[in-house]
Amino acid sequence: MGSVNAPWRITAFIAILVVFKVQAVPTLYGGDADAGELREDILDINSEADLNLFEGDIAGDPRQNAILDETRRWKFSIPYILTDSLELNAKGVILQAFEAYRLKSCVDFKPYEGESTYISFTKLSGCWSFVGDDKVGQNLSIGARCDTKAIVEHELLHALGFYHEQSRSDRDDYVKIWWDQIIEGKEHNFKKYEDDFITDLNTPYDYESVMHYRPLSFNKNATVPTITTAIPAFNEIIGQRLDFSAVDLLRLNRLYDCTNTHTLLDQCSFELINICGMIQGETDEADWVQTLSSAEEPDHTLAGRCRDAGYFMRFDTSKATVGKSALLESRILYPKRKEQCLQFFYKMVGPAGDRLFVWVRTDDGTGNVCSVKKVHTITGDGDDSWNVAHVTLKVKERFRYFFQGAVGSNNNAEGAILIDDITLTETTCPSGVWRIQNFTGLLATTSAGGRIRSKPFYSAEGYAYGISLYPKGRDGTYPDYVGVTFHLCSGENDGVMEWPVINRQATVTAMDQDPDAKLRMSATRSFTTDTTNPYWVKPTSTSGAEWDASSNCYRGPEYGWTTFLSHDQLHRRSFLKNDDLIIVVDFDDLIHLVKMEVPVQPRGPSDDLLEEETPTQEKEMSDVPKLRQRRAVPSDPCNPDPCLNGGVCVVEKHGKATCRCAPGQATYYAGETCEKQHIDGSILGVLIGGAAGTIVLTLAIFSVIRRAH
Repeated sequence: MGSVNAPWRITAFIAILVVFKVQAVPTLYGGDADAGELREDILDINSEADLNLFEGDIAGDPRQNAILDETRRWKFSIPYILTDSLELNAKGVILQAFEAYRLKSCVDFKPYEGESTYISFTKLSGCWSFVGDDKVGQNLSIGARCDTKAIVEHELLHALGFYHEQSRSDRDDYVKIWWDQIIEGKEHNFKKYEDDFITDLNTPYDYESVMHYRPLSFNKNATVPTITTAIPAFNEIIGQRLDFSAVDLLRLNRLYDCTNTHTLLDQCSFELINICGMIQGETDEADWVQTLSSAEEPDHTLAGRCRDAGYFMRFDTSKATVGKSALLESRILYPKRKEQCLQFFYKMVGPAGDRLFVWVRTDDGTGNVCSVKKVHTITGDGDDSWNVAHVTLKVKERFRYFFQGAVGSNNNAEGAILIDDITLTETTCPSGVWRIQNFTGLLATTSAGGRIRSKPFYSAEGYAYGISLYPKGRDGTYPDYVGVTFHLCSGENDGVMEWPVINRQATVTAMDQDPDAKLRMSATRSFTTDTTNPYWVKPTSTSGAEWDASSNCYRGPEYGWTTFLSHDQLHRRSFLKNDDLIIVVDFDDLIHLVKMEVPVQPRGPSDDLLEEETPTQEKEMSDVPKLRQRRAVPSDPCNPDPCLNGGVCVVEKHGKATCRCAPGQATYYAGETCEKQHIDGSILGVLIGGAAGTIVLTLAIFSVIRRAH
């Protein structure tokens, strides 16, 4: 009976997989870059590639652990190679992930220059990485459909030494593994490991970790999960692919002793009485006042939701004469790059005309930070809601930035300028920022397929583009998702721009408005332009572009995501603070990344050896008390168990682990880790003979029927 049912079970499993793919991923139609939030995850991609990897995406010997073995931890900056096998979008996304690490940790990367250890990003089958630094150079695969920032962050965390969250020794207190729902032979991916193999670095279990499995991982049934959470609300959260969680960053920074980040220069939400070291001007007529949030004037950080919390800085412009001003100045800052982006939220209450200036004060060459330059001006227009600003600073030496609030007109009405949630990073400001107000109102009043459009923005090169947003999806199939698309617009520079515009990367981000830049988990998606579709020609009346009288431009065809972000995700974090959805966009030139692979240099015999000590050095060293070295704990070759598909790990006399594969009536497994499935020869003969007999019998029946007629 078993020999007859075994092939049927394999066929049924394949059928279930096909149904699962159809149900989980939306059908793509013209103008979709990918399936957005519903796109395939790492385990789906690797399963299709039939990769037998530890926990689904870990290559190499899993017993080599960078968390417990300090010799496998990386030294920064990590050399990297972007091979030309990578898709162009993947190259751009990898660089985005580097910037995320630099902003939120002390991890850094640099182009390979002949070092003996490095990471080579390459396009192989699937998404996977080794764990820790192998010291000889190693691949990290960003294969087809792996090109998202979160997936690159995930695989790099493996390379930095981390395993999946549900592998912790205490995981059974937080999640339940449904063993009977796991695909046969894949159970080993759900093993848990003790602290002598995986340590949690004294951090709590993290449902939000970017390293957590999704509920439908290695599952037999398309709709039945293999892993569920003890707290039901987290079933929709595990396996998120937005960004690092707070605990992900805590562990990373704890493991590598990070005390600072590379590109976060300054941030302040004004919650503490020292207002982040900012100072008041000495020569102005008024001061900025640290003010507690109220029902009449809620802050931006907490949006007025908390009693006795939520502060902002306020300059009172009521009943003041024109020109009255107040200065609020940062501490002295020391940049490492040549460009910075100052993001802040502001509100201008009262009649139009008041102004908010942004200045920088730099070193004048004598050691004094007193050379002043105005870089941005905002004029009040009567909109008294919280707005966001991004201001580009290009400062190479130590500097301060400061705000100047100024009364713009004589009036007897109540008025004020408010500032909150400042973030200064050494990154490039986005070229497009779109604040969509009253978003819950749009959800309530917009039908499926209805859209709103941004004004045209300009890229750094001079291309004009726009964004379309569909609050309830681009059609009626996915009304619980926000659709977002990108399109080119006709603009003032079209006569000198290159057409069609190819090898550019469009990156669209729904911004998490958390006041701490390190804790933001924004939704970011990217694609690159190429010659395979007609969307990137100059938008004109003859190219099929649509005239938009309200913006006085032609708008080209749309390309993007039907299911960019779910409504559940929108309400889960700070995407809709003050009921505003903020979309930031970039359209960057990636031509320089098309051909950039560098050859690996032959490794010299003494690359990793220290110079020999002289006799004098030996004598000096002998006088120094020797530090007691930590002894290596003898490792168990069978921990973790390398055997797949029910194989038993056995330690031979020479200390090497071998797998004894489990026999079966119809099938059996072979290979070093029992990874290869075979059908028993006698059973195969019976099956082939039975099939041949069935064919002969069928032909005989048809022959008899034909003669009867």
